[in-house]
Amino acid sequence: MSIDLIITFCIIGVGVFLFVKDYFSIDTTSILIMAMFIVAGVLNPEEGFSGFNHPATLTLGCIFVVSGGVFNSGILDGLSDYIIKLAKIHYAVALIVFCVITALFSAFINDTAVVALMLPIALTVCRETNISPGKLLMPISFAALFGGTCTLIGTSTNILVSSYAKKYGLAEFGMFEFSAAAACLLVIGFIYIFLIAPFLLPKRKDKDDELTKEVEKYITEIVIEEGSKDINKAIVNSKLVLDYNVNILSIMREGGLRYDLGPETIILKGDVLKVVLPPQMIYKLLDIEGYKVKGSALINNSDIKSDDYNLYEVIIPFGSSLSEGSLKSMRFNRSYNMSVLAIRKRGEILFDKLSSVKLVEGDMLLVLGQKQEIKNLETKKLVVTLSEYQKRKTNLRKAIPAVLIGIGVVLAASLNLTSILISAMVGALLMVLMKILKPMEAYNAVEWKVIFMMAGVLSMGTALEKTGGAKLIADFIQNTLGQYNPHITLSLLYLVTFISTNLISSKATAALLTPVVITLSSIMEVSERPFLVAVMFACSLTFMTPMSYPTNTMVYAPGNYKFNDFLRVGTPLNLIIWLAASFIIPYFFPF
Repeated sequence: MSIDLIITFCIIGVGVFLFVKDYFSIDTTSILIMAMFIVAGVLNPEEGFSGFNHPATLTLGCIFVVSGGVFNSGILDGLSDYIIKLAKIHYAVALIVFCVITALFSAFINDTAVVALMLPIALTVCRETNISPGKLLMPISFAALFGGTCTLIGTSTNILVSSYAKKYGLAEFGMFEFSAAAACLLVIGFIYIFLIAPFLLPKRKDKDDELTKEVEKYITEIVIEEGSKDINKAIVNSKLVLDYNVNILSIMREGGLRYDLGPETIILKGDVLKVVLPPQMIYKLLDIEGYKVKGSALINNSDIKSDDYNLYEVIIPFGSSLSEGSLKSMRFNRSYNMSVLAIRKRGEILFDKLSSVKLVEGDMLLVLGQKQEIKNLETKKLVVTLSEYQKRKTNLRKAIPAVLIGIGVVLAASLNLTSILISAMVGALLMVLMKILKPMEAYNAVEWKVIFMMAGVLSMGTALEKTGGAKLIADFIQNTLGQYNPHITLSLLYLVTFISTNLISSKATAALLTPVVITLSSIMEVSERPFLVAVMFACSLTFMTPMSYPTNTMVYAPGNYKFNDFLRVGTPLNLIIWLAASFIIPYFFPF
Protein backbone atom coordinates (compact mmCIF):
# COMPACT_ATOMS: atom_id res chain seq x y z
CA MET A 1 0.00 0.00 0.00
CA SER A 2 1.55 3.30 -1.14
CA ILE A 3 1.98 6.31 1.12
CA ASP A 4 -0.44 8.31 -1.06
CA LEU A 5 -3.12 5.65 -0.59
CA ILE A 6 -2.60 5.68 3.19
CA ILE A 7 -2.88 9.47 3.23
CA THR A 8 -6.02 9.27 1.07
CA PHE A 9 -7.74 6.88 3.48
CA CYS A 10 -6.71 9.05 6.44
CA ILE A 11 -8.10 12.23 4.83
CA ILE A 12 -11.34 10.46 3.90
CA GLY A 13 -11.57 9.17 7.48
CA VAL A 14 -11.15 12.71 8.82
CA GLY A 15 -13.74 13.93 6.32
CA VAL A 16 -16.29 11.29 7.35
CA PHE A 17 -15.70 12.18 11.01
CA LEU A 18 -16.31 15.87 10.29
CA PHE A 19 -19.43 15.06 8.26
CA VAL A 20 -20.87 12.99 11.11
CA LYS A 21 -19.92 15.41 13.89
CA ASP A 22 -21.09 18.43 11.90
CA TYR A 23 -18.44 20.72 13.37
CA PHE A 24 -18.51 22.82 10.19
CA SER A 25 -21.09 23.35 7.47
CA ILE A 26 -21.11 20.58 4.89
CA ASP A 27 -19.68 22.77 2.11
CA THR A 28 -16.85 23.96 4.38
CA THR A 29 -15.98 20.36 5.26
CA SER A 30 -16.00 19.41 1.57
CA ILE A 31 -13.62 22.22 0.60
CA LEU A 32 -11.41 21.36 3.60
CA ILE A 33 -11.11 17.78 2.32
CA MET A 34 -10.15 19.05 -1.13
CA ALA A 35 -7.54 21.36 0.40
CA MET A 36 -6.03 18.51 2.44
CA PHE A 37 -5.62 16.36 -0.68
CA ILE A 38 -3.82 19.24 -2.44
CA VAL A 39 -1.60 20.19 0.51
CA ALA A 40 -0.69 16.53 1.13
CA GLY A 41 0.36 16.17 -2.51
CA VAL A 42 -2.12 13.40 -3.27
CA LEU A 43 -3.72 15.65 -5.89
CA ASN A 44 -2.06 18.50 -7.73
CA PRO A 45 -3.97 21.83 -7.73
CA GLU A 46 -5.42 21.17 -11.18
CA GLU A 47 -6.77 17.78 -10.08
CA GLY A 48 -7.98 19.13 -6.75
CA PHE A 49 -9.94 22.00 -8.27
CA SER A 50 -11.22 19.91 -11.17
CA GLY A 51 -14.49 19.45 -9.25
CA PHE A 52 -15.44 23.03 -10.10
CA ASN A 53 -15.38 22.33 -13.85
CA HIS A 54 -16.67 18.77 -13.53
CA PRO A 55 -19.72 18.15 -15.77
CA ALA A 56 -21.83 17.28 -12.70
CA THR A 57 -21.07 20.62 -11.02
CA LEU A 58 -21.62 22.68 -14.17
CA THR A 59 -24.85 20.84 -15.01
CA LEU A 60 -26.18 21.31 -11.51
CA GLY A 61 -25.43 25.04 -11.57
CA CYS A 62 -27.31 25.45 -14.88
CA ILE A 63 -30.23 23.36 -13.61
CA PHE A 64 -30.46 25.67 -10.58
CA VAL A 65 -30.84 28.66 -12.92
CA VAL A 66 -33.49 26.93 -15.06
CA SER A 67 -35.41 25.90 -11.93
CA GLY A 68 -35.05 29.42 -10.56
CA GLY A 69 -36.57 30.88 -13.73
CA VAL A 70 -39.62 28.63 -13.49
CA PHE A 71 -39.91 29.24 -9.75
CA ASN A 72 -39.56 33.03 -9.95
CA SER A 73 -42.12 33.33 -12.74
CA GLY A 74 -44.75 32.69 -10.05
CA ILE A 75 -46.44 29.87 -11.92
CA LEU A 76 -46.11 27.58 -8.92
CA ASP A 77 -47.40 30.24 -6.52
CA GLY A 78 -50.52 30.59 -8.63
CA LEU A 79 -51.46 27.06 -7.61
CA SER A 80 -51.29 27.78 -3.88
CA ASP A 81 -54.93 28.89 -3.53
CA TYR A 82 -56.18 25.70 -5.19
CA ILE A 83 -53.90 23.54 -3.06
CA ILE A 84 -55.12 25.23 0.13
CA LYS A 85 -58.77 24.85 -0.87
CA LEU A 86 -58.37 21.10 -1.52
CA ALA A 87 -56.23 20.51 1.55
CA LYS A 88 -58.84 22.03 3.87
CA ILE A 89 -61.31 19.25 3.04
CA HIS A 90 -59.72 16.59 5.26
CA TYR A 91 -56.30 15.57 6.59
CA ALA A 92 -56.16 12.58 4.23
CA VAL A 93 -56.90 14.83 1.25
CA ALA A 94 -54.28 17.33 2.41
CA LEU A 95 -51.69 14.54 2.76
CA ILE A 96 -52.38 13.16 -0.72
CA VAL A 97 -52.53 16.56 -2.43
CA PHE A 98 -49.30 17.86 -0.91
CA CYS A 99 -47.35 14.63 -1.48
CA VAL A 100 -48.45 14.11 -5.08
CA ILE A 101 -47.83 17.74 -6.12
CA THR A 102 -44.48 17.85 -4.30
CA ALA A 103 -43.30 14.62 -5.94
CA LEU A 104 -44.41 15.81 -9.38
CA PHE A 105 -42.62 19.15 -9.13
CA SER A 106 -39.50 17.61 -7.55
CA ALA A 107 -38.96 15.42 -10.60
CA PHE A 108 -38.12 18.51 -12.66
CA ILE A 109 -37.38 21.32 -10.21
CA ASN A 110 -34.82 21.40 -7.42
CA ASP A 111 -36.45 19.56 -4.52
CA THR A 112 -35.24 22.08 -1.94
CA ALA A 113 -36.98 24.89 -3.86
CA VAL A 114 -40.17 22.82 -4.10
CA VAL A 115 -40.24 22.16 -0.35
CA ALA A 116 -39.51 25.85 0.27
CA LEU A 117 -42.61 26.64 -1.81
CA MET A 118 -44.85 24.02 -0.19
CA LEU A 119 -43.78 24.78 3.39
CA PRO A 120 -45.68 28.09 3.87
CA ILE A 121 -48.70 26.68 2.02
CA ALA A 122 -48.76 23.65 4.30
CA LEU A 123 -48.36 25.81 7.41
CA THR A 124 -51.28 27.97 6.24
CA VAL A 125 -53.45 24.86 5.97
CA CYS A 126 -52.31 23.74 9.43
CA ARG A 127 -53.12 27.14 10.91
CA GLU A 128 -56.61 27.21 9.42
CA THR A 129 -57.46 23.61 10.31
CA ASN A 130 -56.76 21.34 13.25
CA ILE A 131 -53.92 19.55 11.46
CA SER A 132 -50.65 19.48 13.37
CA PRO A 133 -47.65 20.55 11.22
CA GLY A 134 -45.91 17.39 12.39
CA LYS A 135 -48.52 15.29 10.57
CA LEU A 136 -47.87 16.97 7.22
CA LEU A 137 -44.35 18.36 6.83
CA MET A 138 -42.32 15.15 7.10
CA PRO A 139 -44.40 13.40 4.40
CA ILE A 140 -43.87 16.44 2.15
CA SER A 141 -40.11 16.11 2.55
CA PHE A 142 -40.23 12.36 1.86
CA ALA A 143 -42.41 12.93 -1.23
CA ALA A 144 -39.80 15.37 -2.57
CA LEU A 145 -37.14 12.69 -2.21
CA PHE A 146 -39.23 10.11 -4.07
CA GLY A 147 -40.04 12.57 -6.84
CA GLY A 148 -36.41 13.58 -7.23
CA THR A 149 -35.34 10.03 -8.08
CA CYS A 150 -37.69 9.83 -11.06
CA THR A 151 -35.60 11.85 -13.54
CA LEU A 152 -31.96 12.56 -14.25
CA ILE A 153 -32.34 16.20 -13.16
CA GLY A 154 -34.49 15.40 -10.12
CA THR A 155 -31.56 15.42 -7.71
CA SER A 156 -27.93 16.48 -7.85
CA THR A 157 -26.94 12.92 -6.88
CA ASN A 158 -28.40 11.56 -10.12
CA ILE A 159 -26.42 14.12 -12.13
CA LEU A 160 -23.25 13.32 -10.17
CA VAL A 161 -23.45 9.54 -10.73
CA SER A 162 -24.32 9.95 -14.42
CA SER A 163 -21.37 12.30 -14.94
CA TYR A 164 -19.06 9.81 -13.25
CA ALA A 165 -20.26 7.12 -15.66
CA LYS A 166 -19.37 9.33 -18.63
CA LYS A 167 -15.97 10.08 -17.10
CA TYR A 168 -15.23 6.34 -17.01
CA GLY A 169 -16.16 5.99 -20.66
CA LEU A 170 -19.62 4.56 -19.92
CA ALA A 171 -22.92 5.73 -21.35
CA GLU A 172 -24.63 8.57 -19.50
CA PHE A 173 -28.08 7.91 -18.08
CA GLY A 174 -31.06 9.11 -20.08
CA MET A 175 -33.52 11.63 -18.68
CA PHE A 176 -36.14 8.98 -17.94
CA GLU A 177 -33.99 5.83 -18.04
CA PHE A 178 -34.64 4.89 -14.43
CA SER A 179 -38.08 6.51 -14.11
CA ALA A 180 -40.00 3.20 -14.20
CA ALA A 181 -37.97 1.72 -11.34
CA ALA A 182 -38.22 4.97 -9.36
CA ALA A 183 -41.98 5.14 -9.94
CA CYS A 184 -42.38 1.63 -8.46
CA LEU A 185 -40.53 2.73 -5.32
CA LEU A 186 -42.58 5.93 -5.23
CA VAL A 187 -45.83 3.94 -5.23
CA ILE A 188 -44.56 1.70 -2.42
CA GLY A 189 -43.39 4.74 -0.47
CA PHE A 190 -46.71 6.53 -0.92
CA ILE A 191 -48.63 3.49 0.31
CA TYR A 192 -46.53 3.64 3.48
CA ILE A 193 -46.90 7.43 3.82
CA PHE A 194 -50.68 7.38 3.31
CA LEU A 195 -51.59 4.25 5.28
CA ILE A 196 -48.93 3.70 7.95
CA ALA A 197 -47.05 6.95 8.57
CA PRO A 198 -50.12 8.87 9.91
CA PHE A 199 -50.15 6.50 12.91
CA LEU A 200 -46.42 7.05 13.55
CA LEU A 201 -46.16 10.79 12.94
CA PRO A 202 -46.20 12.97 16.07
CA LYS A 203 -49.46 14.68 17.02
CA ARG A 204 -47.87 17.33 19.18
CA LYS A 205 -48.56 20.98 18.53
CA ASP A 206 -46.64 24.02 19.56
CA LYS A 207 -47.66 24.81 23.12
CA ASP A 208 -48.33 28.36 21.97
CA ASP A 209 -50.20 27.26 18.84
CA GLU A 210 -53.62 28.63 19.76
CA LEU A 211 -52.11 31.85 21.09
CA THR A 212 -50.12 32.24 17.87
CA LYS A 213 -53.25 31.86 15.75
CA GLU A 214 -54.79 34.88 17.43
CA VAL A 215 -51.71 37.02 17.98
CA GLU A 216 -50.55 36.84 14.35
CA LYS A 217 -53.79 38.32 12.98
CA TYR A 218 -54.35 41.95 12.08
CA ILE A 219 -57.40 44.18 11.88
CA THR A 220 -57.97 46.00 8.61
CA GLU A 221 -60.79 47.50 6.52
CA ILE A 222 -61.99 46.13 3.17
CA VAL A 223 -64.28 47.94 0.75
CA ILE A 224 -66.69 45.82 -1.30
CA GLU A 225 -66.44 47.17 -4.86
CA GLU A 226 -68.10 46.48 -8.21
CA GLY A 227 -67.18 42.99 -9.39
CA SER A 228 -67.00 41.39 -5.97
CA LYS A 229 -68.52 37.93 -5.86
CA ASP A 230 -69.76 38.62 -2.32
CA ILE A 231 -72.27 41.34 -3.25
CA ASN A 232 -75.78 40.35 -2.06
CA LYS A 233 -74.43 37.25 -0.35
CA ALA A 234 -74.88 36.30 3.30
CA ILE A 235 -71.72 36.52 5.40
CA VAL A 236 -71.77 32.76 6.05
CA ASN A 237 -71.78 32.06 2.27
CA SER A 238 -69.26 34.73 1.25
CA LYS A 239 -65.93 33.97 -0.38
CA LEU A 240 -64.24 36.08 2.29
CA VAL A 241 -65.38 33.61 4.95
CA LEU A 242 -65.35 30.35 2.99
CA ASP A 243 -62.21 30.78 0.88
CA TYR A 244 -60.13 33.34 2.76
CA ASN A 245 -61.04 32.51 6.37
CA VAL A 246 -61.81 36.16 7.19
CA ASN A 247 -63.43 37.08 10.50
CA ILE A 248 -65.80 40.05 9.93
CA LEU A 249 -66.12 42.29 13.01
CA SER A 250 -68.37 45.05 11.73
CA ILE A 251 -69.81 46.74 8.65
CA MET A 252 -69.79 50.45 7.88
CA ARG A 253 -72.79 51.13 5.63
CA GLU A 254 -74.14 54.52 4.55
CA GLY A 255 -72.36 56.31 7.37
CA GLY A 256 -73.65 53.93 10.03
CA LEU A 257 -71.67 51.26 11.86
CA ARG A 258 -73.20 47.82 12.38
CA TYR A 259 -71.86 45.48 15.06
CA ASP A 260 -74.90 43.23 15.39
CA LEU A 261 -73.84 40.92 12.59
CA GLY A 262 -75.13 37.42 12.09
CA PRO A 263 -74.32 34.60 9.65
CA GLU A 264 -77.23 35.67 7.44
CA THR A 265 -76.30 39.38 7.28
CA ILE A 266 -76.18 40.39 3.60
CA ILE A 267 -73.06 42.08 2.19
CA LEU A 268 -73.80 44.99 -0.13
CA LYS A 269 -71.80 46.93 -2.67
CA GLY A 270 -69.97 49.82 -0.99
CA ASP A 271 -69.84 48.18 2.44
CA VAL A 272 -66.69 48.79 4.45
CA LEU A 273 -65.90 45.63 6.40
CA LYS A 274 -63.70 45.67 9.47
CA VAL A 275 -62.03 42.25 9.43
CA VAL A 276 -59.44 40.15 11.25
CA LEU A 277 -57.04 38.06 9.16
CA PRO A 278 -53.33 37.12 8.87
CA PRO A 279 -50.90 39.28 6.86
CA GLN A 280 -50.48 36.73 4.07
CA MET A 281 -54.21 36.89 3.34
CA ILE A 282 -54.19 40.70 3.33
CA TYR A 283 -51.54 40.56 0.64
CA LYS A 284 -53.65 38.18 -1.45
CA LEU A 285 -56.71 40.42 -1.24
CA LEU A 286 -54.74 43.25 -2.86
CA ASP A 287 -54.84 41.32 -6.13
CA ILE A 288 -58.44 40.08 -6.07
CA GLU A 289 -61.02 42.02 -8.04
CA GLY A 290 -63.91 43.44 -6.04
CA TYR A 291 -62.01 43.96 -2.77
CA LYS A 292 -60.07 47.06 -1.83
CA VAL A 293 -57.89 47.17 1.26
CA LYS A 294 -58.70 50.65 2.48
CA GLY A 295 -55.22 51.62 3.54
CA SER A 296 -53.93 51.19 0.01
CA ALA A 297 -55.95 54.12 -1.32
CA LEU A 298 -52.93 56.39 -1.74
CA ILE A 299 -51.07 53.94 -3.95
CA ASN A 300 -52.28 53.28 -7.48
CA ASN A 301 -53.40 49.78 -8.39
CA SER A 302 -50.68 49.57 -11.04
CA ASP A 303 -48.10 50.40 -8.39
CA ILE A 304 -49.40 47.70 -6.06
CA LYS A 305 -48.84 45.13 -8.80
CA SER A 306 -45.30 46.29 -9.32
CA ASP A 307 -42.50 44.12 -7.99
CA ASP A 308 -41.15 47.23 -6.24
CA TYR A 309 -43.98 47.20 -3.69
CA ASN A 310 -44.01 44.66 -0.90
CA LEU A 311 -45.78 44.20 2.39
CA TYR A 312 -43.75 44.82 5.54
CA GLU A 313 -44.58 43.95 9.12
CA VAL A 314 -43.10 46.62 11.40
CA ILE A 315 -43.26 47.46 15.09
CA ILE A 316 -43.22 50.92 16.65
CA PRO A 317 -40.17 50.93 18.95
CA PHE A 318 -39.62 52.79 22.21
CA GLY A 319 -39.07 56.49 21.56
CA SER A 320 -40.58 56.53 18.06
CA SER A 321 -42.39 59.75 17.15
CA LEU A 322 -45.10 57.64 15.47
CA SER A 323 -46.47 56.94 18.95
CA GLU A 324 -47.58 60.55 19.27
CA GLY A 325 -50.81 60.38 17.29
CA SER A 326 -52.99 58.65 14.72
CA LEU A 327 -52.27 57.89 11.06
CA LYS A 328 -54.70 60.63 10.07
CA SER A 329 -53.25 63.31 12.32
CA MET A 330 -49.69 62.54 11.14
CA ARG A 331 -50.80 62.33 7.49
CA PHE A 332 -48.75 59.16 7.40
CA ASN A 333 -49.58 58.15 3.82
CA ARG A 334 -48.48 61.45 2.29
CA SER A 335 -45.58 62.08 4.65
CA TYR A 336 -43.90 58.70 4.10
CA ASN A 337 -45.31 57.69 0.68
CA MET A 338 -46.66 54.35 1.89
CA SER A 339 -49.90 52.90 3.19
CA VAL A 340 -50.74 51.22 6.49
CA LEU A 341 -53.08 48.35 5.62
CA ALA A 342 -53.62 46.94 9.09
CA ILE A 343 -52.85 47.46 12.78
CA ARG A 344 -52.35 44.97 15.56
CA LYS A 345 -52.60 45.96 19.21
CA ARG A 346 -51.89 43.48 21.97
CA GLY A 347 -55.08 42.29 23.63
CA GLU A 348 -57.21 45.15 22.30
CA ILE A 349 -60.07 45.14 19.79
CA LEU A 350 -60.19 48.22 17.56
CA PHE A 351 -63.62 49.80 17.07
CA ASP A 352 -62.57 53.17 15.62
CA LYS A 353 -61.53 53.70 12.02
CA LEU A 354 -57.94 52.58 11.56
CA SER A 355 -56.88 56.05 10.47
CA SER A 356 -58.16 57.44 13.78
CA VAL A 357 -56.57 54.85 16.08
CA LYS A 358 -53.93 56.34 18.35
CA LEU A 359 -50.64 54.53 17.91
CA VAL A 360 -48.47 53.60 20.87
CA GLU A 361 -45.08 51.98 21.31
CA GLY A 362 -45.31 48.24 20.68
CA ASP A 363 -48.08 48.49 18.08
CA MET A 364 -47.48 46.45 14.95
CA LEU A 365 -48.37 47.69 11.47
CA LEU A 366 -48.65 46.11 8.04
CA VAL A 367 -47.20 48.65 5.63
CA LEU A 368 -47.36 48.54 1.84
CA GLY A 369 -44.49 50.38 0.21
CA GLN A 370 -41.07 50.29 -1.40
CA LYS A 371 -37.97 49.00 0.32
CA GLN A 372 -36.24 52.38 0.20
CA GLU A 373 -39.13 54.04 2.06
CA ILE A 374 -39.00 51.38 4.75
CA LYS A 375 -35.25 51.94 5.10
CA ASN A 376 -35.92 55.66 5.55
CA LEU A 377 -38.32 54.90 8.42
CA GLU A 378 -35.73 52.62 10.01
CA THR A 379 -33.00 55.22 9.62
CA LYS A 380 -35.18 57.73 11.46
CA LYS A 381 -35.81 55.05 14.12
CA LEU A 382 -39.55 55.29 13.58
CA VAL A 383 -40.07 51.55 13.04
CA VAL A 384 -38.28 48.22 13.26
CA THR A 385 -38.98 45.78 10.43
CA LEU A 386 -40.01 42.30 11.56
CA SER A 387 -40.96 40.56 8.31
CA GLU A 388 -41.22 41.15 4.59
CA TYR A 389 -43.96 39.45 2.61
CA GLN A 390 -42.73 39.31 -0.95
CA LYS A 391 -45.32 38.96 -3.67
CA ARG A 392 -44.59 36.64 -6.56
CA LYS A 393 -47.69 36.40 -8.74
CA THR A 394 -47.95 34.44 -11.94
CA ASN A 395 -46.42 36.58 -14.67
CA LEU A 396 -47.56 35.00 -17.93
CA ARG A 397 -45.00 36.99 -19.91
CA LYS A 398 -42.32 35.19 -17.94
CA ALA A 399 -44.12 32.01 -16.92
CA ILE A 400 -44.94 30.72 -20.42
CA PRO A 401 -41.41 31.01 -21.86
CA ALA A 402 -39.93 29.77 -18.56
CA VAL A 403 -42.01 26.61 -18.71
CA LEU A 404 -41.24 26.15 -22.42
CA ILE A 405 -37.52 26.49 -21.72
CA GLY A 406 -37.77 23.96 -18.90
CA ILE A 407 -39.62 21.52 -21.16
CA GLY A 408 -37.03 22.13 -23.90
CA VAL A 409 -34.17 21.28 -21.54
CA VAL A 410 -35.86 18.01 -20.57
CA LEU A 411 -36.81 17.03 -24.13
CA ALA A 412 -33.42 17.85 -25.65
CA ALA A 413 -31.68 15.61 -23.14
CA SER A 414 -34.31 12.82 -23.13
CA LEU A 415 -34.37 12.59 -26.96
CA ASN A 416 -30.55 12.47 -27.02
CA LEU A 417 -30.38 15.62 -29.12
CA THR A 418 -27.56 16.76 -26.87
CA SER A 419 -26.13 16.11 -23.41
CA ILE A 420 -27.88 17.28 -20.27
CA LEU A 421 -24.98 19.69 -19.67
CA ILE A 422 -25.44 21.42 -23.02
CA SER A 423 -29.25 21.56 -22.82
CA ALA A 424 -29.13 22.90 -19.23
CA MET A 425 -26.52 25.50 -20.18
CA VAL A 426 -28.58 26.71 -23.14
CA GLY A 427 -31.69 26.78 -20.93
CA ALA A 428 -29.92 28.85 -18.28
CA LEU A 429 -28.66 31.34 -20.89
CA LEU A 430 -32.13 31.68 -22.40
CA MET A 431 -33.59 32.44 -18.97
CA VAL A 432 -31.28 35.48 -18.78
CA LEU A 433 -31.38 36.51 -22.45
CA MET A 434 -35.20 36.49 -22.48
CA LYS A 435 -35.17 38.55 -19.26
CA ILE A 436 -37.07 35.93 -17.29
CA LEU A 437 -34.26 36.29 -14.76
CA LYS A 438 -32.00 39.25 -14.25
CA PRO A 439 -28.29 38.31 -14.15
CA MET A 440 -28.20 38.82 -10.38
CA GLU A 441 -31.36 36.74 -9.96
CA ALA A 442 -29.74 33.95 -11.96
CA TYR A 443 -26.69 34.17 -9.74
CA ASN A 444 -28.87 34.05 -6.62
CA ALA A 445 -30.81 31.06 -7.98
CA VAL A 446 -27.71 28.91 -7.73
CA GLU A 447 -27.32 27.08 -4.43
CA TRP A 448 -23.65 27.91 -4.05
CA LYS A 449 -23.25 25.86 -0.90
CA VAL A 450 -24.27 22.80 -2.91
CA ILE A 451 -21.88 23.74 -5.75
CA PHE A 452 -18.95 24.10 -3.36
CA MET A 453 -19.93 20.89 -1.59
CA MET A 454 -20.13 19.04 -4.91
CA ALA A 455 -16.74 20.34 -6.04
CA GLY A 456 -15.18 19.39 -2.72
CA VAL A 457 -16.53 15.84 -2.43
CA LEU A 458 -15.58 15.06 -6.04
CA SER A 459 -11.96 15.31 -4.94
CA MET A 460 -12.48 12.17 -2.80
CA GLY A 461 -13.47 10.14 -5.83
CA THR A 462 -10.56 11.57 -7.83
CA ALA A 463 -8.10 10.69 -5.05
CA LEU A 464 -9.49 7.15 -4.69
CA GLU A 465 -9.21 6.62 -8.42
CA LYS A 466 -5.67 8.07 -8.73
CA THR A 467 -4.19 6.19 -5.77
CA GLY A 468 -5.87 2.87 -6.55
CA GLY A 469 -8.11 3.07 -3.52
CA ALA A 470 -11.26 2.44 -5.56
CA LYS A 471 -9.83 -0.82 -6.93
CA LEU A 472 -8.62 -1.85 -3.48
CA ILE A 473 -12.08 -1.34 -1.96
CA ALA A 474 -13.72 -3.07 -4.94
CA ASP A 475 -11.37 -6.04 -4.55
CA PHE A 476 -12.20 -6.20 -0.84
CA ILE A 477 -15.92 -6.17 -1.57
CA GLN A 478 -15.46 -8.79 -4.28
CA ASN A 479 -13.47 -11.05 -1.94
CA THR A 480 -15.93 -10.52 0.89
CA LEU A 481 -19.09 -10.87 -1.14
CA GLY A 482 -17.68 -13.03 -3.90
CA GLN A 483 -19.57 -16.08 -2.74
CA TYR A 484 -22.86 -14.28 -3.30
CA ASN A 485 -24.60 -13.69 -6.60
CA PRO A 486 -24.88 -10.13 -8.02
CA HIS A 487 -28.41 -9.69 -6.66
CA ILE A 488 -27.29 -10.16 -3.06
CA THR A 489 -24.21 -8.03 -3.65
CA LEU A 490 -26.40 -5.21 -4.97
CA SER A 491 -28.75 -5.50 -2.00
CA LEU A 492 -25.89 -5.31 0.49
CA LEU A 493 -24.34 -2.35 -1.34
CA TYR A 494 -27.70 -0.55 -1.23
CA LEU A 495 -27.89 -1.20 2.51
CA VAL A 496 -24.38 0.14 3.14
CA THR A 497 -25.07 3.17 0.93
CA PHE A 498 -28.30 4.31 2.57
CA ILE A 499 -26.87 3.80 6.07
CA SER A 500 -23.83 5.89 5.08
CA THR A 501 -26.04 8.59 3.60
CA ASN A 502 -27.98 8.91 6.84
CA LEU A 503 -24.67 9.61 8.59
CA ILE A 504 -22.84 11.74 6.03
CA SER A 505 -24.07 13.70 3.01
CA SER A 506 -25.61 12.02 -0.02
CA LYS A 507 -23.10 13.76 -2.31
CA ALA A 508 -20.12 12.55 -0.29
CA THR A 509 -21.45 8.99 -0.26
CA ALA A 510 -22.08 9.06 -4.01
CA ALA A 511 -18.63 10.50 -4.72
CA LEU A 512 -17.01 7.76 -2.62
CA LEU A 513 -19.00 4.77 -3.85
CA THR A 514 -19.56 5.52 -7.56
CA PRO A 515 -15.95 4.82 -8.65
CA VAL A 516 -15.93 1.79 -6.35
CA VAL A 517 -19.05 0.18 -7.83
CA ILE A 518 -17.86 0.86 -11.39
CA THR A 519 -14.63 -0.96 -10.62
CA LEU A 520 -16.54 -3.70 -8.79
CA SER A 521 -18.84 -4.37 -11.74
CA SER A 522 -15.78 -4.68 -13.99
CA ILE A 523 -14.19 -7.21 -11.63
CA MET A 524 -17.43 -9.19 -11.35
CA GLU A 525 -17.88 -8.96 -15.16
CA VAL A 526 -21.46 -7.76 -14.85
CA SER A 527 -23.25 -4.58 -15.99
CA GLU A 528 -22.45 -1.51 -13.95
CA ARG A 529 -25.94 -0.06 -14.56
CA PRO A 530 -27.83 -1.73 -11.67
CA PHE A 531 -25.06 -0.81 -9.18
CA LEU A 532 -25.07 2.84 -10.28
CA VAL A 533 -28.86 3.04 -10.01
CA ALA A 534 -28.64 1.49 -6.54
CA VAL A 535 -26.21 4.22 -5.47
CA MET A 536 -28.50 6.92 -6.93
CA PHE A 537 -31.58 5.63 -5.16
CA ALA A 538 -29.89 4.80 -1.86
CA CYS A 539 -28.27 8.25 -1.68
CA SER A 540 -31.54 10.08 -2.35
CA LEU A 541 -34.12 7.95 -0.51
CA THR A 542 -32.88 8.65 3.01
CA PHE A 543 -35.48 9.14 5.71
CA MET A 544 -33.95 8.16 9.05
CA THR A 545 -32.43 11.44 10.26
CA PRO A 546 -33.18 15.15 9.84
CA MET A 547 -29.60 15.70 8.58
CA SER A 548 -29.63 13.04 5.89
CA TYR A 549 -31.08 15.38 3.25
CA PRO A 550 -31.63 19.16 3.09
CA THR A 551 -35.42 18.83 2.76
CA ASN A 552 -35.55 16.83 6.00
CA THR A 553 -33.57 19.58 7.71
CA MET A 554 -35.93 22.25 6.34
CA VAL A 555 -39.06 20.72 7.91
CA TYR A 556 -37.40 19.77 11.21
CA ALA A 557 -38.10 22.99 13.15
CA PRO A 558 -41.43 24.07 11.57
CA GLY A 559 -42.81 20.56 12.16
CA ASN A 560 -41.75 20.71 15.82
CA TYR A 561 -40.07 17.33 15.36
CA LYS A 562 -37.65 15.49 17.57
CA PHE A 563 -34.75 13.39 16.29
CA ASN A 564 -36.56 10.20 17.30
CA ASP A 565 -39.55 11.14 15.12
CA PHE A 566 -37.44 10.64 12.01
CA LEU A 567 -36.07 7.37 13.37
CA ARG A 568 -39.57 6.08 14.18
CA VAL A 569 -41.14 7.07 10.86
CA GLY A 570 -38.13 6.91 8.54
CA THR A 571 -36.43 3.68 9.60
CA PRO A 572 -39.28 1.31 8.58
CA LEU A 573 -39.64 3.22 5.30
CA ASN A 574 -35.92 2.96 4.56
CA LEU A 575 -35.97 -0.79 5.25
CA ILE A 576 -39.06 -1.32 3.08
CA ILE A 577 -37.54 0.64 0.19
CA TRP A 578 -34.24 -1.26 0.57
CA LEU A 579 -35.97 -4.62 0.25
CA ALA A 580 -38.14 -3.42 -2.63
CA ALA A 581 -35.17 -1.89 -4.48
CA SER A 582 -33.24 -5.16 -4.16
CA PHE A 583 -35.81 -6.78 -6.48
CA ILE A 584 -36.97 -3.79 -8.57
CA ILE A 585 -33.57 -2.51 -9.71
CA PRO A 586 -32.34 -5.87 -11.16
CA TYR A 587 -35.72 -6.32 -12.86
CA PHE A 588 -35.37 -3.06 -14.82
CA PHE A 589 -31.55 -3.18 -15.06
CA PRO A 590 -30.42 -6.81 -15.56
CA PHE A 591 -26.88 -7.80 -14.74
